[in-house]
Amino acid sequence: MEWREFARQMASLARELLAKESVEATLAAISGAATELVEGCDEAGILILSGRKVDSLAPTGRLVVDSDRLQEQLGEGPCFDAARTRTGERVYRIEDFRQEQPRWPAFAPEAHALGIGSMMGFLLYTDEEELGALDLYSRRPGAFTEVSETAGWLLASHAAVALSSARTHAQMEQAVATRHLVGEAMGILMGSRGLTEEQAFDVLRRYSQDNNVKLREVARRISEHGRL
Repeated sequence: MEWREFARQMASLARELLAKESVEATLAAISGAATELVEGCDEAGILILSGRKVDSLAPTGRLVVDSDRLQEQLGEGPCFDAARTRTGERVYRIEDFRQEQPRWPAFAPEAHALGIGSMMGFLLYTDEEELGALDLYSRRPGAFTEVSETAGWLLASHAAVALSSARTHAQMEQAVATRHLVGEAMGILMGSRGLTEEQAFDVLRRYSQDNNVKLREVARRISEHGRL
């Protein structure tokens, strides 16, 4: 690999990722970049682990989804483990699925049957949060080398920062939208019930708590129907 050219491509990717307007667009760009920048990578995707439930985000092909579902079903696999922060390991590389894999005895033969020759998993993280795993797949055994692993790790590091930024931006946009919606609902209550601003907000808050409904949803109902 020509590292000078790789560095140029990574710099371009970093700017591209930070310019994305949504989390979904950021994820798709990350997966696409993996197939273009990491030698040997045929397919890529992002696995998010919630408890034992797996979500496949921005897969570039069916192979990624099938592998994620298999790892969820078996409760084992390199990307499944990469998303488990308690293990402490952040990078996994399986060079040849034709060979026995003692660490994942159930997953390895099933993965080979799916057409996976080799794969890598990288924990996506920043200094403050851990977000899941970036999965890289090849149909060829031995496709991923130490160079591929280094390139994948660099990509995952950039991707985690961009993904964290995108998530923060999305959360801020949602917070602003919620504030506007709550303000609109409070105005309706103040006008229809003769309440003060504080009293109107207290009505929203108590209804939300008593009925276990998010404040945003309570405000939306009032805004749409004019009442609770």
